[in-house]
Amino acid sequence: MANKLELTWYGKDKPVRIESRLLIENVEMSNTTQDPDTENMMIHGDNLLALKALESSYTGQVKCIYIDPPYNTGEAFDEYNDNIEHSIWLQLMHDRLELLWKLLADDGVLFVQLNDDEMNYCKVLMDEICSRKNFINLIIVKTKNSSGASGGGEDKRLKKNVEFILCYAKEAFDKFNESYTKIELAQYLEEMRNEGKSFKYTTVFTDFGERAYYKTIKDGAGKDIVIYKHSSYQTKSVSRLAQEDGISEIQAFYKYIDRICTTENAQTSIRTRVREATDEEDHLYSIEYYPVSGRNKGNLTTVHFVGKSKRLVSWFKNVTVMEHGVLYKREKTGSLWDSLNWNNVNREGGVIFSGGKKPEVLLEKIFELSTQPGDLVLDSFLGSGTTAAVAHKMGRRYIGIEMGEHAYSHCKVRLDKVIAGDDMSGITKSVDWQGGGGYRFYELVPSLIKKDPFGEYTLS
Repeated sequence: MANKLELTWYGKDKPVRIESRLLIENVEMSNTTQDPDTENMMIHGDNLLALKALESSYTGQVKCIYIDPPYNTGEAFDEYNDNIEHSIWLQLMHDRLELLWKLLADDGVLFVQLNDDEMNYCKVLMDEICSRKNFINLIIVKTKNSSGASGGGEDKRLKKNVEFILCYAKEAFDKFNESYTKIELAQYLEEMRNEGKSFKYTTVFTDFGERAYYKTIKDGAGKDIVIYKHSSYQTKSVSRLAQEDGISEIQAFYKYIDRICTTENAQTSIRTRVREATDEEDHLYSIEYYPVSGRNKGNLTTVHFVGKSKRLVSWFKNVTVMEHGVLYKREKTGSLWDSLNWNNVNREGGVIFSGGKKPEVLLEKIFELSTQPGDLVLDSFLGSGTTAAVAHKMGRRYIGIEMGEHAYSHCKVRLDKVIAGDDMSGITKSVDWQGGGGYRFYELVPSLIKKDPFGEYTLS
């Protein structure tokens, strides 16, 4: 066999034989009263055996897999031991990741969340199992503020306040769904002021002037770009209009939201063509054309350019959203997730889980990016049940696997509250969850392989 780059560890070459087990429904533990036909699954048992049991029916069927495995921090929590010898941790992850990758759909996405204890080793491991070309992103998640002092100054490490999500996708994956972070505009402006930053959306077009046809040019595909020239246009600042109207600055943003803008030195072929086709005077121009890509693809679109260099006019309304009369600033989701609220994570779902409980907004963001209602999601390290709870509230089908006793004391209890409509925490209000649905609870059948009195292995 040809040499290849790979991560090695003690015991990697030892053959791993996974016994095929059956799953049997524990009807007394299932919750199907409101949805007798539910396909949602809650599985109690070793996740390696459970994943093997799912292989025959679910290979290539799961749209999104999220796992939050033990980080191997060296600590011992009430719910599980997070102190495993490094090579054993790698073998455990290797065997499970191989099965998870098989279950993932051809256009599916796999998310693995870790901290810096094992993340880099896991990245190399996943490059081998999932193929390096299928790596999509390393997402950085801000978990909490690094406030407070250690007391004696003896700490040699910086306080940890971020975790990492490794993201891999199968070959047919196209792109993530559009997703945005949002913050109330008044709060956003206050934070900008406190940080000494200037806000760029401060110009208001009070009058677009008279528009007259100027000329028609072609885009790169040979389609028309119709150019118009505006005469006698006028602009004022938001602060000046607030003063003139006798209102606060934030009220002015609400009042003039459709006309507030900034200008950008955008490097686009369309802008270059417009600049070459127009004069070098300080005028306002607008164009009408049909974009061949982007959010307005195939739709008649109007774009404005202003000044001698024809700077692109970017509208504030395109980076905001109005919800229930409140204006929010929004930004397209990137690979730094620093605005997720972790404040009440310990209270979510009505269950306490000391070993790394994740907020529902984190899973909401992941499902928003990678799935649609009705898609199947899976979490084989279910922990306190966050993934299943969020999937349930968002209308995704789900499979959750948990080997510990908290499959009963945490996961089932939490899901039952969600179904009853009694869980008002997490994303319940934001997705308007009212209750309903169901799940089936499964146990792994005991081993079918037995050792007879003569020491020989036989089928039970």
